[in-house]
Amino acid sequence: MPTILDTEIKYLPGVGPQREKMLRDELGIHTFNDLLQYFPYKYIDRSKIYRIREVTTEMPYIQIKGHIMGFETFKTSPRKERVVAHFTDGESIMDLTWFAGGKYAKTNYKIGKEYIIFGKPNVFNGRINVSQPDVDPAEEMQTQGMGMQPYYSLTEKMRKAGYSSRFIEKLMRKLFERLDNIAAISPAGSPAACPIPETLPDFICNKRNLASRDFALRNIHFPYDAKALEAARVRLKFEELFYVQLNIVRYASDHRRKYRGLVFSRIGDKFNGFFHNHLPFELTGAQKRVVREIRTDVGSGRQMNRLLQGDVGSGKTLVALMAMLIALDNGYQACIMAPTEILAEQHLQTIRQFLGDMDIRVELLTGMVKGKKRQTILSDLALGKVDILVGTHAVIEDTVIFWQLGLVVVDEQHRFGVAQRAKLWGKSTTPPHVLVMTATPIPRTLAMTLYGDLDVSVIDELPPGRKPVQTQHVFDTQLPRLYESIRRQVGMGRQVYVVFPLIEESEKIDLKNLEDGFEVLREVFPEFRMSKVHGKMKAKDKEEEMQRFVSGETQMLVATTVIEVGVNVPNASVMVILEAQRFGLSQLHQLRGRVGRGADQSYCILVTPYKLSEDTRKRIDIMCDTNDGFRIAEADLKLRGPGDLEGTQQSGMAFDLKIADIARDGLLVQLARDEAQDIITKDPDCNLPEHAMLWNRLRELKKTNIDWSAIS
Repeated sequence: MPTILDTEIKYLPGVGPQREKMLRDELGIHTFNDLLQYFPYKYIDRSKIYRIREVTTEMPYIQIKGHIMGFETFKTSPRKERVVAHFTDGESIMDLTWFAGGKYAKTNYKIGKEYIIFGKPNVFNGRINVSQPDVDPAEEMQTQGMGMQPYYSLTEKMRKAGYSSRFIEKLMRKLFERLDNIAAISPAGSPAACPIPETLPDFICNKRNLASRDFALRNIHFPYDAKALEAARVRLKFEELFYVQLNIVRYASDHRRKYRGLVFSRIGDKFNGFFHNHLPFELTGAQKRVVREIRTDVGSGRQMNRLLQGDVGSGKTLVALMAMLIALDNGYQACIMAPTEILAEQHLQTIRQFLGDMDIRVELLTGMVKGKKRQTILSDLALGKVDILVGTHAVIEDTVIFWQLGLVVVDEQHRFGVAQRAKLWGKSTTPPHVLVMTATPIPRTLAMTLYGDLDVSVIDELPPGRKPVQTQHVFDTQLPRLYESIRRQVGMGRQVYVVFPLIEESEKIDLKNLEDGFEVLREVFPEFRMSKVHGKMKAKDKEEEMQRFVSGETQMLVATTVIEVGVNVPNASVMVILEAQRFGLSQLHQLRGRVGRGADQSYCILVTPYKLSEDTRKRIDIMCDTNDGFRIAEADLKLRGPGDLEGTQQSGMAFDLKIADIARDGLLVQLARDEAQDIITKDPDCNLPEHAMLWNRLRELKKTNIDWSAIS
């Protein structure tokens, strides 16, 4: 049933057709409720008024009471002008400058009228100057009181049209006035008498000590004080995260009930034979823990959906193989999907190497496998003569039919969507168990939200004998020294990666940089054999060049980031990343993971110019300080936000978080998750009357523009 908050924004006093269009097109504000949910991004204490003589340029913001003495206009180009107002507080004079919206200022601000101006001070022509100031009639400001003023973000188009944060603030005040007036004249108990309805039941608010929604929304826009602001933030963040988690947990619960899993009750000859006779080294404590978790899952009667996180070289493939052997012991086939052909081939070699002379048939299916060989594999697969199939996404094509598929391992989750996973399930009458592997460490709070339907296992130890990669920061003025150390490494029989950045917008320039860089390196190292790889090459040529490096035919591989995922060259001991400042943390960590695969000491060299921003310097320092992928992922999340986190969800968050921040609100994510889990445990069918408010609210949210399908 529609409420007062569903009223179109055009019915709010002060919003005419022009403003309605601007609010709708630029900020997505269509209704009173949309405006209410448009939160400030910062607050500024407006309780102090300065004299002009007290102002210095070190001050972040100033507030002055006075009047405009006159305007001047300066042409800056045929179509642009700068408008300057001379402003006095009765003692001294300063300037107010508009580079945009000057016409509005001249028309609307009256000479001699008392105003309060607010903005950031600087000095121009020896005089204090404020550009694009907030200007408010003094009497208006006095009547509404000062204190903590909210600041709302605006688009460039709005700023050019003369809109400021104050415009949104004034609308917000009018909205609360309107809601209070309607509440005052409405009969008690009617929806209008409580225009900001509660969306969380009392038992959650009391348990978690949360403010009411009415209090939270009033104090997020116009906080009484810092304490009230914090209480408002906590309440609104919790609510936002809670409904995201409730949706995920409910979906995961439904999925588990809908899809009964295959029961792998036997641990037989294949698993035991491998464990006792073919294990190349003793499993780490973390590997043993994960194998136990997988055994519990596949024996439980529910379908396993598990995310296995582990840094490069932590031994995920070995754990995946042991899971596949459990499937084989129970009379089922297994398959492993990799994102690229070269990685699929490496998996094939690794698995065959691990298995040695065991009577287990492992086959490869990629786009490169054609003709008679392909037909033989496909028919043997359908007859149950192939035990383990290794491949790219070619394994999910309709022509690929398994005899009895029991377990699917997906390597590098972010390359395979939910739809592709679902297609795999269709390969068997009872959906197979799914183990998803990623070398991109994802902070737990983010994993919980992005992969909410997956249980998470972590391998957080490296196998014995692995030396951590040493990471060094080198300025581009120190290249001759770097070249010498590369020469020494190659002289010892090692191989080297050199990575050039490739950023979409400047692809042509970047490729030219790579080509030029390749020629420079050929001149510097005429004695080396080199390979070159970039994304614009034909797949076949790229595979060939990569293969030359993998086999040791070439000593140096000059590449863009196409080498980031998965390729294993144990003999490669040096990774040089040029213009490292252009890469994200997670990307740098992924690249570093290409070395350190063998027993020799490996090095990652980050080359940057001398001048770096503070954020970039932080990134480089973190890389040099730690090899822990989870610490790096946490830092990346904090520096860049969830939308940019490499290797998780390229398009950013699937859902529009207005106030919560997955990186910074980890504790609230956990509390919201626990609360959602409690609800689903008590009410798996979602029909208990005490939870009606929650299910109604979830239905309402699903009608909004949030892409809930991405998380359900």
